[in-house]
Amino acid sequence: MTRQNYYSLLGVTPEADQADIDAAYEQQRQRYAPERLGDLADDLRAVAQERLAEIERAYAVLRDPERRRQYDISQGFIPSTPRPVRREPGRRELLSAFAFAFVAVAIVVAVWMFTNRETLSGQAMGEVNRPAPSFTAPALRGGTIDLTQYRGNVVVLNFWGTWCEPCKRELPALQRAYDEFAGQGLMIIGVNLTDDERVQGRTVEDVATFLNQYNVTYPIALDVDGTITEAYRVFPLPTSFFITPDGQIRYVHIGELTFDDIAVRFTELRASGGSQSR
Repeated sequence: MTRQNYYSLLGVTPEADQADIDAAYEQQRQRYAPERLGDLADDLRAVAQERLAEIERAYAVLRDPERRRQYDISQGFIPSTPRPVRREPGRRELLSAFAFAFVAVAIVVAVWMFTNRETLSGQAMGEVNRPAPSFTAPALRGGTIDLTQYRGNVVVLNFWGTWCEPCKRELPALQRAYDEFAGQGLMIIGVNLTDDERVQGRTVEDVATFLNQYNVTYPIALDVDGTITEAYRVFPLPTSFFITPDGQIRYVHIGELTFDDIAVRFTELRASGGSQSR
């Protein structure tokens, strides 16, 4: 899939059975539970609540067999079966058919816009001040990544997945920032939602192949069981955390990052925190 849809919102494939959809929905609902949102800034809490509403709407369709079938047809997951034409239609029938087609196209466009709201709705940058949860995770290229080993540097922790269109678009900006500022005290770590990748049928090798297409060289941590994502209370993808040299989360950025976003925040946090180069 090249764009988000109801299935990818829940972290399953269109071939998932109802039990898998129910389980994925419950997992997502727990991720967005109100008690997890208590210390988020108001704008980030609003984004999280909107995301939960999207998940609820997706589940309402996918749990109903007929609504799911109609949705799958609209998205091209299963073919529709047109009725055979038995006679030449009259003028009134042609007008009715045109009106129906117009409404159908409008519905498909509305569904597409809804399922891509994460991409279309822009970005949110919130300022916070809380300790960055420590973690040790397998590294994509071997070994492990321990967040504490980068103390003294400004760290950009970027949560992403191969199915996420904004994640793909921001990869060149992240790589450029890493190339230009790593020697000045910036560390970029991509955190791949590997548990969700596997749900969608992708392997670690698929993730590596995907990144090679973009010439990504900064470290990639594999969140194989979702614990890092849970600890950081990640909501829409991509989400990036700007961490100070002393290990505090200073900014949370929801949405696609630009090179200027990274450069401005790095300059600010380096000046205030006295980071050291790697």
